[in-house]
Amino acid sequence: MSDLLDLVLEAHGGLDRWRRVQQVRARLDLTGPTFVALGQGTTLVGVDVEVHVHEQCTVFAGFTGPGRRGVYTPDLVTVTEADGTVLAQRGAPRESYPLGDADAGWDALHALYFAGYGLWNYLTTPYLLTLPGMRTEELEPSEVDGWSLRRLRVTFPPHIATHSTEQVFYFGEDGLLRRIDYAPYVFGGRPGAHHIDAHETVSGLVFPTHRHVRTAVGGRVGAEAIITLDLADISVAFAD
Repeated sequence: MSDLLDLVLEAHGGLDRWRRVQQVRARLDLTGPTFVALGQGTTLVGVDVEVHVHEQCTVFAGFTGPGRRGVYTPDLVTVTEADGTVLAQRGAPRESYPLGDADAGWDALHALYFAGYGLWNYLTTPYLLTLPGMRTEELEPSEVDGWSLRRLRVTFPPHIATHSTEQVFYFGEDGLLRRIDYAPYVFGGRPGAHHIDAHETVSGLVFPTHRHVRTAVGGRVGAEAIITLDLADISVAFAD
């Protein structure tokens, strides 16, 4: 591992502690004009999320209705009633997005896949960066919003669902994550700048609790947030 990644892991609680984590749980509000335009403005507001750290699985409680669950895995998304009755299901969800139609909306399963892999990535970082197949390379530092930030180019392996194969992670001098640049496949590869703050320590691990995404065109970042993500009531379950 690079000295930057070593610093980042230590700043977020240490690799040994991250290896012991089984689940991370939180209350989620995922909002913004992008979701309103897609017809999913309230789908991911006030739901409980549980991320399984050592497998790509995210479970949302209260998804599309009281008692319902939305379950994400890379190859299958499912919505069920409290008794397990399947209400909706989709295999190969990544290939279902209407990429060629700028006016097309999403259904709840599109929102479930997007939030499922996104929250799994977010709530396992920086442990995520140490997984088999991940490649990292430190770039030159960058000045962002008055901060001098160190940058790590991250290349994801095909088996990890994420926004885009290549992303750039920005870290402060304290090692805490401050920004990610990516170009999400599900949005047709349009680049975005994902800003991160309000870090909170829970059970010795550090999690950002506020994130917002702005457009990034030709290196210029938009002024307004198009997606906002807030987490509350974070808890961590460790292996015995």
